[in-house]
Amino acid sequence: MNNTNRTSLTGAISTKLRAIAAAVLTGTALSPVSAATPAAADSTSSIVSHLGFDMCGAYVGSSTSALRDAGYYGDDQKELRSAMSAHLKYSFSYSHSTRTGRLYPGAYQGIGLSMTSFFENRRVGTPLGIYVFQGAPIFRLTPRLTFDYEWNFGASFGWKKYDEDHTPVNLIVGSKTNAYINVGFMLRYRLTSRLALAAGIDMTHWSNGNTSWPNPGVNSIGGRAGLIYTFDSRATQATLSDMTGTEPVKPHFSYDLVIYGAARKRMLHINSAPQLLPGRFGIAGLNFAPMYNFNRFLRAGISADIQYDESSGLGKYHVEGTYGDNIKFRRPGFFHQVSAGLSARGELVMPIFSINAGMGYNIIGNSDSRNFYQVLALKVNVWQHLFLHIGYQLNSFRNPNNLMIGLGYRFHDRR
Repeated sequence: MNNTNRTSLTGAISTKLRAIAAAVLTGTALSPVSAATPAAADSTSSIVSHLGFDMCGAYVGSSTSALRDAGYYGDDQKELRSAMSAHLKYSFSYSHSTRTGRLYPGAYQGIGLSMTSFFENRRVGTPLGIYVFQGAPIFRLTPRLTFDYEWNFGASFGWKKYDEDHTPVNLIVGSKTNAYINVGFMLRYRLTSRLALAAGIDMTHWSNGNTSWPNPGVNSIGGRAGLIYTFDSRATQATLSDMTGTEPVKPHFSYDLVIYGAARKRMLHINSAPQLLPGRFGIAGLNFAPMYNFNRFLRAGISADIQYDESSGLGKYHVEGTYGDNIKFRRPGFFHQVSAGLSARGELVMPIFSINAGMGYNIIGNSDSRNFYQVLALKVNVWQHLFLHIGYQLNSFRNPNNLMIGLGYRFHDRR
């Protein structure tokens, strides 16, 4: 085999492997939204692969005044205030030959790996993370320079969790595994047809979703810089603000039905003293949301939310004289622990992933649950109208409630 044929074969194999990796990641390679137009007969040209490396430095702030009061100090009596992380990321975007590529020009999504140091490894560990991410150039500043956004969502492993008998005491995390959430904005400069430099600011939150105690979480804000290599030198530097020349998404109503569950820890005040209840309590919920699709990027509506919380309203059922690990409660009635409310929802729609945020009030419920609540959720398209729902609920904008892990189905979806 001559050198020309060998080079051609190697390039074809490399292209095919990248296409297969992207198809495995999305799980939607044959779905209508990502299918190539008839003009794009070669399916391998519908995917453009990228490889990136980032370094991030950040300032770490306390999540709650309770954490500051607890005195989280290092051996040199300085507070935990800095973090450094390294990220390796694979992503892909849809080319202009696909409808998705024309609807969302420049948008990319992928999988990342990270390692983070808080320079207090003996106390909190050196977490390793794996996450999905999505981003896009929003608009162009110069022919080579764009303003981009990116979010990350995943899990981090290897934390040293709270142990009251371990010195130094870690009051920040109560579990070895924590959720990882990051959002950032950056400038991307295209150095060559394949290589780009990106730099910007980002914010990060680590938390166990109130599944273990303590859970004040870790929050940071900092800067990032990195390089992105694009495997196809013919790929254009498109932005979301570019005219796409494809049929737009027509305004219409769709209807999301979500069923979810979780488990949580609970802290109650018994006779004015805080009491961490032993064990975990079950959560089950249902959301039904008529959503108006304004355009390719935005849908919004009102969600009817019903949730059962096994720990809700237990304070009134405490058995006097029982405390600590032997604390006991009488069993409340089922409907005493059910809440129902309405929330306003908005959703950013992109290929594969959608970000849903909402704020509502429980109209029905006991004194524990009748309050304002907030929801932030990631929806991952699994197959046609079916999606994975990964959410988190707060109340009164500051108190963590519970995770919302489940499945959803979208009716009357005309995208």
